[in-house]
Amino acid sequence: MTKGLIGKKLGMTRLFSADGASIPVTVIEAGPNQVLQIKTQERDGYAAAQLAFGHRRHPNKPALGHSGRAGFEGQAFKVVREFKMESPDLAAGQTVTLSV
Repeated sequence: MTKGLIGKKLGMTRLFSADGASIPVTVIEAGPNQVLQIKTQERDGYAAAQLAFGHRRHPNKPALGHSGRAGFEGQAFKVVREFKMESPDLAAGQTVTLSV
């Protein structure tokens, strides 16, 4: 099963190891993600979970309708991606956090 989470790069920084070596690291805001839709093998021909992250300032009507069907009325999301899975154990309207 493929697990994934959508995030946003916030910037770069560095950490220092015990011996004083500098290690470059990326700072990421990961989640929470909302589950918009579950694709099934029978209905769509493949199994996947559609996740969303971030909010749009000026949403359009199709985006509002798609997120409204999942239980997020009045919200539209900036990023929507699908993660293919063999059998998604998620439900539309659920919130996914780093605990996955």
